[in-house]
Amino acid sequence: MSRPDHDRRLSQSATASAPFLSLIIPAYNEVERIVPTLDAVRTYLDQQPWAYDIQIVADGDDGTRERAAIWAAGDPRVAVLGDSGRHGKGRAVRNGVMRATGEIVGFIDADYKTPIEELGKLLPWFGAGYDVAVGSRKLRDAEVERPQPIHRRLGSRAFGVVLRRLIELPAVRDTQCGFKFFRRDVARRIFSLQRVDGYMFDVEVLRLTALLGYRVCEVGVRWRDDGDSRYHPLWGTLHNAREIFRIRRMRYDLAA
Repeated sequence: MSRPDHDRRLSQSATASAPFLSLIIPAYNEVERIVPTLDAVRTYLDQQPWAYDIQIVADGDDGTRERAAIWAAGDPRVAVLGDSGRHGKGRAVRNGVMRATGEIVGFIDADYKTPIEELGKLLPWFGAGYDVAVGSRKLRDAEVERPQPIHRRLGSRAFGVVLRRLIELPAVRDTQCGFKFFRRDVARRIFSLQRVDGYMFDVEVLRLTALLGYRVCEVGVRWRDDGDSRYHPLWGTLHNAREIFRIRRMRYDLAA
């Protein structure tokens, strides 16, 4: 599809009663980073020719949810959800998807490792007939401005090798990049079946994408490591391994 046709389609979407884009921002204890992320997101989206809404799903107890609510006050396009405690990124995104009304539904991370401007690289693929577009740090045209520490990169490569031996996935090299977008009906179908609440929910989502036969496009994006040290190399790896085997054993009623 040509770029003018794509722009005309987006402009037409902006006049509809429902927004063109529903953006979900899951956050857990991100009180210091949530407002800069939200400022950047709203500045970019306000410049687009289509309507949007934002679902901020903020769990935790450090004041992230309260600060997001203050930021969102008076803007009917923004909803703030979440609970005290830690309930998992998968649960947060799932809750956001089930509330989303946009033609395109997607999520980005609250730590803003991939800037919202990269959305412009993904949207044209929906006009080309794809159902899902995912950001990637591992394609040749990706721009990794600050890579992860070497031990995380080596662990990621080993994770990828094991993962593909155990689980049927679409041809996506980077399963964990937190920048994924879907057609609304596709998002609803996938997340109505999705069960994993934690970090490995991306793997389950991609597995469901393959099982349901949806077309996926992987797109290189700009990405920058933030140095977050909350991931424990040993216990995090063991937990993720358990989740992968759990996903492998899951069975779904795909005809429902």
